[in-house]
Amino acid sequence: MKRTIAILALAVFLLAALLPFSLSIKPVSAQEKGYTIQNVDHQVEVMYSGNVVIRDTVTVNGQIADGFLIGFPYKYGSYILKGVAFDSENVFPISLGVQLDERSGFYGAEVTFPEGSPQVFTVVFVLSNTLLTSFPEGFYLDFPAYPSFAMDAARCNVTLVVPPEASVIDVTKDDGAVASGKFVKDKLVAFAYFPANATISLTEGWIRQIDVPTLNRIVTLGASGEVTVSDNYRIVNNSTSQITSLKLDISVDALNIVARDEAGTPFKSEMLPASTSGLVSPVNLTLAGPLRNGQSIAVIVEYTLPGLTADQTRFAMNLELLTFFSYYVRQASITVVPPEGAHIVTPQLSSAIPSLTLGRELFQETLRIDREGLSYVDRDVPSEKALQVAYDYNPLWLSLRPAFWVWGLAAVGSIAVVFMRQRPKPAKPPKPQRIAVPKLTGGRLSPDQIKTFVEAYEEKIRISSEIKLLVARAQKGRIPRRQYKVQRRALELRTYSLSKTIVELKAMFRSAGGNYADLIRQLDSAEAELNRVEANMRSAEARRGTGELPLEEYKKSVADLQKRKEKAESTISGILLRLREETR
Repeated sequence: MKRTIAILALAVFLLAALLPFSLSIKPVSAQEKGYTIQNVDHQVEVMYSGNVVIRDTVTVNGQIADGFLIGFPYKYGSYILKGVAFDSENVFPISLGVQLDERSGFYGAEVTFPEGSPQVFTVVFVLSNTLLTSFPEGFYLDFPAYPSFAMDAARCNVTLVVPPEASVIDVTKDDGAVASGKFVKDKLVAFAYFPANATISLTEGWIRQIDVPTLNRIVTLGASGEVTVSDNYRIVNNSTSQITSLKLDISVDALNIVARDEAGTPFKSEMLPASTSGLVSPVNLTLAGPLRNGQSIAVIVEYTLPGLTADQTRFAMNLELLTFFSYYVRQASITVVPPEGAHIVTPQLSSAIPSLTLGRELFQETLRIDREGLSYVDRDVPSEKALQVAYDYNPLWLSLRPAFWVWGLAAVGSIAVVFMRQRPKPAKPPKPQRIAVPKLTGGRLSPDQIKTFVEAYEEKIRISSEIKLLVARAQKGRIPRRQYKVQRRALELRTYSLSKTIVELKAMFRSAGGNYADLIRQLDSAEAELNRVEANMRSAEARRGTGELPLEEYKKSVADLQKRKEKAESTISGILLRLREETR
């Protein structure tokens, strides 16, 4: 009994001794941090691409000695694409994915101030567009109603920014629903955990849930200072509905705008009013076919900009680094291609930005800048928004390449003359015999005329195959170069003779009218389609060789082109078969 009393007495004594210390710990936490949060403007904005921009402008009283912690409920962490912190003059280091003061259930970011903290600064996060869910009249937006801090904030002003054509119907959150896109929270407690959902009314087309993995911009400078720009986008449909049109941003000074896909199919384009920033003019493109969920498309927009003026032999331009994009571009590159023979004077590689590279070949120099995560958010960050590019160019370079051709041809001719004198001349290929074309004697074609046409056309197809086989053998080194040239020349002469015969007979078929003229029209259409397919195949192979076209896209493109080629060849074979039956 005495032992129990002694233990209880000791416990009471320890509790009385430690109680003053425990009561003094919590009230001094704000003083230990050395600052208080007076106000925060919490702005949530939806881009054209459906990406969500959360912009928190924080006003503090005091100095932030350690890092400043800001975050959201943990579920939003997987949607964050980019974070940046800055004030009116500086950009501050920010670490994403940190723990919010050892509290679980939050996604945190830490901002550090190497040279002392400002009284007002901004932290911006860009989130993916999967936070949007579409419904027939608009979208549902899932977002954090307030930011989460490691200490209390006196006041938080919340604003939802949507397109002018949209309206916020209501916002539901745990501390009460509101029927507006603007509301205020006084005495925002530390570690606030308030997911919210907004209902946004908006007609179709003003927001497109798209992903833009890449944008390759090529700025080509002409010998007289002309500027041509080609923007090559890769765009993926992230929405559940089909997309039939897209809005892309280009410079307000752009002229002669042409848009197409990677196969050369043109898009109908319409210029829209300039953006509120005054920096870009949106262009609305009507796609050739609907873009379904998960599908991607390459969109190429070409246009010209005002030409550069020269100071004697030096040209200069301000290269736009941060275009006011209303969508989020994951990877972007800007390549400047001056005229052949030009020398880039500025920027120097040693003083340029880290992502800049200068390429130098024999007569060509290029400048390339790679950027990540581009959008209009970058326009607010105090950084270099344009790069001065200057190059020297002598107009005499215009005549250099023709001069090289003349000198090269003269040298090759001299060598050929010497070589021919030392070797016996090869036998000349037999002069191609012209096929006698039967004359048209009436309104109906004779069997001889039809037979002559079919045989000439089939022989032309056979010779084309022989030329392709001959070229393949020459490329593999299985035939001497001289023999290759002689044989190819003979085949080309024969092809020329057959082509003249076919052209004359086609005219007779058209004059005969009726079924014959219709068959020739079908034949001409199939030939044109075959020529387009072969040109597109060569273009796809060239782009694949330079790495511009991904392997999967290349395979898909080649498969589609092969189907079109087989269809055109089948049409030609069917027409020839019908004509041959006429002679029986």
